[in-house]
Amino acid sequence: MLTTIRVHGLSLLALAVAVPLFNASPALAQSGANSGAQSGVQSPIPYDAERGVFTFARGLEQALPAVVQVTTLGQSEGPASADSEPRPVASGSGAIIDADEGIVVTNNHVVEGGRKFTVDLTDGRIFDAVLIGTDMATDLAVLKISAPGSGTLGLSEIEVVSSDQLRTGDLAFAVGYPLGLDQTLTMGVISGLGRSGRGDRIEDYIQTDAAVNSGNSGGPLLDSRGRLIGINTSILSGGGGGNDGIAFAVPSRILMYVVAQLRETGEVKRGVTGAILGSLNPDRARDFGLGIVRGAVIEDVAPGSSAERAGLMRGDVITRIQNRPVSNAGTVAATIGIAETGTRIAVVYLRDGREGRATLTVEAPGMAGVVAGAEAVIARGASVRIHVDGLQVFAVEGGSAAAAADLRAGDVIRAVDGAAVADLTGLAAALQAGGPRTVAVDRAGETVEVTVGG
Repeated sequence: MLTTIRVHGLSLLALAVAVPLFNASPALAQSGANSGAQSGVQSPIPYDAERGVFTFARGLEQALPAVVQVTTLGQSEGPASADSEPRPVASGSGAIIDADEGIVVTNNHVVEGGRKFTVDLTDGRIFDAVLIGTDMATDLAVLKISAPGSGTLGLSEIEVVSSDQLRTGDLAFAVGYPLGLDQTLTMGVISGLGRSGRGDRIEDYIQTDAAVNSGNSGGPLLDSRGRLIGINTSILSGGGGGNDGIAFAVPSRILMYVVAQLRETGEVKRGVTGAILGSLNPDRARDFGLGIVRGAVIEDVAPGSSAERAGLMRGDVITRIQNRPVSNAGTVAATIGIAETGTRIAVVYLRDGREGRATLTVEAPGMAGVVAGAEAVIARGASVRIHVDGLQVFAVEGGSAAAAADLRAGDVIRAVDGAAVADLTGLAAALQAGGPRTVAVDRAGETVEVTVGG
């Protein structure tokens, strides 16, 4: 069984490149490096002629001082007065992306539930930090070093570059503080891009085989020049909890949008298009008579929405968005979720086996947080459709009120605040008003009540 866990050796590619050059004389390698420098073209093979070794240290060493350890302290429940002091409850990694302001990026799950936070630097200094904001949907958080005059403390920062130019096969380096160790650097390659399917959340992960373990969470994924391309967030493990060579990072394309909003307002507000989406799977692909199993199915379209104006209809399957392939509903959510209001989004879709094109305009979200169509509704992050068993939840957005309440895909909603709901109109009305609501659902033959926040 594969398990997602929050968070081998020398790359075969590196060996394949290095062996022929090791067979040549150091003088020849040095000559190649020097001739490249003289011609104004940088040598493609990083070589330190003085030590006679191949190395990426020159580019990476500039970034390493900006990789920090983040410790989260929570309230102890002990009876003694001394037990009331905050104690470490979690530890992870982080990256300083703005030295002047002392801004540190890490994972939400590293700081979740914390009362106080500390940031440890590689030079031995330790600072208190304040939490600027978190975004559960992307598992990102922003801290600010709270020491007075942090801009004069000689902090380092990591250069951030766009992840849009990455290619499978690029070298990648993960940096962090895994398994109780001091700062650790591991190398691998980017083994996949646009990874989704970890759930119906804001997903567009970079996949890498660089070793990532517990404690690496929140640390940077760097390119071979030491520039930040993503934030390590989870690993896929075969059951032992260790590294099996598959790790995921939030790409910088999403990271910088989220960080900018958190720094400006302390929260992330995402636009909408009015399309209620589900993920294509083999069963649904057979129902549609499609020969593909990747895509986002339009379950319904809200009346008067951008999606309706673009001509999209229930049953359309989105296969590309902004000229990028769509894996599932999470891919579409990732693109729309980092788009400013008014942004025009190009999509390619299938309808009755024929390809069509449309342009969606991202709109500001409604205050109620409810998007209603004729046959599906999104309410407080839960996507619900009419099913033979009743009103069935088919997707839950990561970081939403529904996710926080542990509402799950497959739940069948029976009542809200003790009042039975039998149709989508009644459900939308019951969940539209603010404040928490008690939702009774059928789950695997049992009745479960969950409290969904406003």
